[in-house]
Amino acid sequence: MQTLVVAAMLSELANKATRITGGADGLQGMDVWPIFGAFRFDLFGRTAYMYCAAVLLIGWLVVRSIVYSPFGRSLTGIRENVLRMHAVGSPVGRRKVIAYTISAALAGVSGALIAQTEQFVGLGVLGLERSGTILIMLIIGGVGQLYGAFIGVTLYMIAQDRFSTIDPVYWYFWIGLFMILVVTFARGGVLGLIERARQRIRRPS
Repeated sequence: MQTLVVAAMLSELANKATRITGGADGLQGMDVWPIFGAFRFDLFGRTAYMYCAAVLLIGWLVVRSIVYSPFGRSLTGIRENVLRMHAVGSPVGRRKVIAYTISAALAGVSGALIAQTEQFVGLGVLGLERSGTILIMLIIGGVGQLYGAFIGVTLYMIAQDRFSTIDPVYWYFWIGLFMILVVTFARGGVLGLIERARQRIRRPS
């Protein structure tokens, strides 16, 4: 909820700061340099796709190394039991700040990719819909899971395409219903459901 409130405040601030952000018209007419001076962004989006895929791979490798590092293990411990981490002398507050800083940096990279590939930045990047969509993707895939975002984005895009085809006006209602079903019957998202299925299979009869 705090994320949504901050996004709404920043959106209104950007709407008022017309000289800097362009207001409701957004930032237009960007001149983006070719990547390494050789690969220009074309109309078909091939360069943008490969560029975003490369940045995604690098970001995933960085996050993966963080998750499996001692620092990442401490974050897992903070998520599971904050009081116990305080008891063992872990600097919980400092590590939370570092984690938030890393996530903000990754979000900044994502925003930079949008500006480079689309050559336009509108107020929609600060809208409640964008924040809500990201949260839904994470919940569907599995919050706290390294691969949850990949699965959540894929399932969300498929569901959006199908539901908007069936019901072009109220397709968001079906997205919400789908998320409720996931939260109710698949705690931990799709990855959580898969993990529980694996545990049942491995459990001796």
